[in-house]
Amino acid sequence: MDWLARIDPEILLMIGIFVGVVLLFEGLRQLLSRRETAGEARSRRMRMVAAGRNLNERLDLLAPQTGSTGVPGWSRLEALILSAGLPLRPELWLGGMILGATVLMVGALQFVGIAIAIPAAVLVAVLVPVVVLLVLRDQRRDKLVAQLPDALDLMARSLRAGYPLNASIRTVAETMPDPIATEFGIVVDQISYGDELIVAIGKLADRVPVEDFRYLAASVAIQHGTGGNLGRVLTVLAQVIRGRAMMRRKIEAMSAEGRISALILSCIPFIMVGLNTVITPEYYGGVVDDPLFLPLALLALALIAVNALVMAKLVSFKI
Repeated sequence: MDWLARIDPEILLMIGIFVGVVLLFEGLRQLLSRRETAGEARSRRMRMVAAGRNLNERLDLLAPQTGSTGVPGWSRLEALILSAGLPLRPELWLGGMILGATVLMVGALQFVGIAIAIPAAVLVAVLVPVVVLLVLRDQRRDKLVAQLPDALDLMARSLRAGYPLNASIRTVAETMPDPIATEFGIVVDQISYGDELIVAIGKLADRVPVEDFRYLAASVAIQHGTGGNLGRVLTVLAQVIRGRAMMRRKIEAMSAEGRISALILSCIPFIMVGLNTVITPEYYGGVVDDPLFLPLALLALALIAVNALVMAKLVSFKI
């Protein structure tokens, strides 16, 4: 703990004041703007049904429970956490980011000044969690898209067996693995609590903003308005989604060489600079003080970035 003893007491005091103010603000915000959770709302709806309340009173509870908190980007953070499938409240996630920024700042103060430590700690504490959420969201979307054809086939078989569409959706929620079972379970709950079928399916497409789910919502809406063989439509849609997935995998295999080339060409300059610096330090050390060194280095970085963007564009295909 010698490193802690070397920290300026004024810095520790400022950190303590900052954390205390943030915690006080967050506590007051939660106290003044606490909203009913989904589980609490569901329990209250069930109690109202048991008490014989009328339908209009129960439907009032279906209004969105999330709202603006006055914090910029708060609704986007809520949507990102929801799409990532994490059972966390945004307040807890934000508190973890603040705690991480504080810890990183204290550690960085041992090596750099406070003018660099604070921005760097905040930047890392914000970017890393957001990147993690984006990765989890993309992974969950990929799983949902991969599971959707099987879910559509199951719904089509249920419809051909004579079951109504609501029952076929419930079958998917009860028999399919997560995450698609969870999403279809939410649809079942929304229908049970008063939403129309096409509205609940539309909300599913909003929660999972992927073309395949929009096709599902459009198919159900058209069948609901004009009639027709929905089982056949779902079967064809499942075949189309599988064909798109197969084409996507073929393109990834055919473009693998280009993607590897792009990665190698983007990494080689940095590898060569690192090796030259280690093997012959004077190779760059003799010219680092030259006025042209920094502009040329920035130009080289810009050209590397342009090369990476062009190569990425060449191997990117929209299906």
